[in-house]
Amino acid sequence: MSTIINRQAVVVLVLLALAAIVIPAMNLAAAPGSVFHLSDHLVPLFGKYLCFALLALSVDLVWGFCGILSLGHGAFFALGGYAMGMYLMRQVGSRGVYADPVLPDFMVFLNWKELPWFWEGFNHFPYALLMILAVPGALAFVFGWFAFRSRVTGVYLSIMTQAMTFALMLAFFRNDMGFGGNNGLTDFKDILGFSVQAKSTRIALFVLSVAALAAGYVLCRWVVSSKLGKVVVAIRDAESRTRFLGYHVEQYKLVVFTLSAMLAGVAGALYVPQVGIINPGEFAPANSIEAVIWVAVGGRGTLAGAILGALVVNAGKTWFTGAVPEYWLFALGGLFVLVTLFMPTGILGAADKVWKRLRSRPEDTRGELASQAAE
Repeated sequence: MSTIINRQAVVVLVLLALAAIVIPAMNLAAAPGSVFHLSDHLVPLFGKYLCFALLALSVDLVWGFCGILSLGHGAFFALGGYAMGMYLMRQVGSRGVYADPVLPDFMVFLNWKELPWFWEGFNHFPYALLMILAVPGALAFVFGWFAFRSRVTGVYLSIMTQAMTFALMLAFFRNDMGFGGNNGLTDFKDILGFSVQAKSTRIALFVLSVAALAAGYVLCRWVVSSKLGKVVVAIRDAESRTRFLGYHVEQYKLVVFTLSAMLAGVAGALYVPQVGIINPGEFAPANSIEAVIWVAVGGRGTLAGAILGALVVNAGKTWFTGAVPEYWLFALGGLFVLVTLFMPTGILGAADKVWKRLRSRPEDTRGELASQAAE
């Protein structure tokens, strides 16, 4: 365990623990109108940021440590979201617009006569949890099995992942797929018997998001610190040499890729009840590319940098889209260019370089004084 927990990990976990305590306290205990009061709409907004941070963490695991630039992780995020959305839709029951106890409203509107077979079981929360992990994991396993065995790498693999999420987006837009078509799934009522709109439920979902991000971070730290992680880094740096040494490169890639897809699915599942909707737009390739930008901005191959990048970029997105929405994409593109040119190691890498330089400066000064005294 000592190999997992270092100074960076302690800082990340302490900050997440503080967030789980301070933000609910500011929402519940602080008086409205007080400078310390946090309005109700900010709690799910911060919860959404944490879900994006977990998605960025999953991208960093495969890109930063395994060298697999996935431009399709938004697909795994959306599949986890749809699995949670299907559970939430089954909880609506007869309280929907059409008051059908079995069929969701959109199925009644489209004149469906019976519930599709793949919706069966989603009225049970344990089954939904299983699907949140199994569906993204199965897709990543099948995709990775064929791609890695064919030794597809580099830009070709990135294009394939992007094509995968684009194909899923087109499929989910179809009304006959049984997932709500263009409108997706929305108008959720309850989760585990608690109202989704209740303040206590939103705070609980926020705390769960914090816990999921912390657990995902510890899991990723354990993976990259283990023998598996060392082999994966070797594959990133010299895949041919690692294969020559006798390692089954395809199997290592497959394990990490599948694990990261499952983490992305959990992020999507926590995202849906906090934003109140899931639609095919979540499959858009631009979302996957944006997740890669979060990792690049924060610091690829650091895990903590992925979390930082997701929080910083999405906070900036909230401000930009509220103040000057027409300039957000320009700002995002400019940020990516600036980071690539002037901070290739991201915010965390640049901060680490500055810190090391400041720490070494007193030692250099002492050395210069000693040499002057010797002369």
